[in-house]
Amino acid sequence: MELLKHFKKKLVLVFITALFLFLVFTVKTPSTYNSIPKPSGPPSACSMRISEQTITPLNNTKHLLVSAYMDQRVKDFDIRIIGIFRRDSIQPLHCFFCCTGYLSKTTPATILQHPDNFGFPFVTTDVMCQIPQNCNATHVTLLTTPDKESPSTDQWLPIRNKDTVGQKEENMQFDFTVCISNLFGDYNNVLQFAQTLEMYKLLGVNRVVIYNTSCGPELNRLLQSYSNEGFVEMVPWPIDKHLNPSRGWLHSEHGGDLHYFGQLTTLNECIYRSMERSRYVLLNDIDEIIMPYQHDDLMSLMNTLRNQHPNAGVFLIENHIFPKKHFEPSGRFHLPQWNGVPGINILEHIYREDPARNVYHPYKMIVRPRMVEGTSVHEVIKNFGERYKVPLDVCRIIHVRVALQGSLTLEQLNVDKRLWDFQEKLIPNVDKVLKRPP
Repeated sequence: MELLKHFKKKLVLVFITALFLFLVFTVKTPSTYNSIPKPSGPPSACSMRISEQTITPLNNTKHLLVSAYMDQRVKDFDIRIIGIFRRDSIQPLHCFFCCTGYLSKTTPATILQHPDNFGFPFVTTDVMCQIPQNCNATHVTLLTTPDKESPSTDQWLPIRNKDTVGQKEENMQFDFTVCISNLFGDYNNVLQFAQTLEMYKLLGVNRVVIYNTSCGPELNRLLQSYSNEGFVEMVPWPIDKHLNPSRGWLHSEHGGDLHYFGQLTTLNECIYRSMERSRYVLLNDIDEIIMPYQHDDLMSLMNTLRNQHPNAGVFLIENHIFPKKHFEPSGRFHLPQWNGVPGINILEHIYREDPARNVYHPYKMIVRPRMVEGTSVHEVIKNFGERYKVPLDVCRIIHVRVALQGSLTLEQLNVDKRLWDFQEKLIPNVDKVLKRPP
């Protein structure tokens, strides 16, 4: 009898153990592995391989991918992938989509190299794709062979701007976005940077996008402060982990793989990043201020220009150098609280060069991003509309830097105190941000 009871206990224990193992392998296992990609699997099939990097190497090539955007402005195409391609290794590529409910067949990719490469081996490149019929695409990647069934290591790029295409310009989140293409090296011009960003706030800018490879420690703390505030959007840009980026603009003089740490790529990426969020985008360097001279802010300026030139999508602004070696003589803005802050005090520099118009003279731009397809540094390369050069008495760039025409004497320069019109608000705002913890 005791033996029978012992046997029944063992039988119950075996049954409970078997039931537990059954539950583990039939219930838990699918929840662990349901994200493993399968041919024609659910949309979660690509979720475990979605790239979270701003620069993604493309498998089996020498190329780099940056981001993908919905862009149906060009006939027969739906998606634009922004990348950095090696010019001597261009090969046929195929677009592969993660759809709602399944993985698509591939479609052929059209590869468009940007015309400005300045002799460098790598160039900003657009890859244009068409989405297959009945595919609600959420992610895309590129393949070197067509109709690959189940890629095991390919990284998916999320398709951005997908849910905002077509919204009215006036309903966008921002009126003005400034795109700062690259920070690299130990750049630490804290005072000029703070003055520039606070000046842009006074002019009506809502957001500044900065692509950051590296910078000095004090500037990094200031950037973190602006990022926490929500005014600056920091985009990590570790291009030096993938290529040998040049610190110059011409390969024959400066060497390296890519122009100015990928400046052209980041400018184009910023336009598309802002296309469905910002009515206007300002394309300029970190030490430049696009300054209206007949209006109190940028919106008043653009309302006037849009009324006069309703079909224009690109507004070219002339660059004017304020040599940093010449100081305003009274010293009224040599403020003691800024003595220990690294960088240039732009309020002290009021002498402006006349551009040498007998040589190439650069412009920077305010653009309506939906009307731009691609850009270089000083002019757009493709746009849908007119371009307008804004008269210098209406708007010009204040650019405090090393003199471009170093031989000019003080008497040959123009006195320009436009920044002083904002000093009552600018100075306390700069003081406040410099004291703010990161």
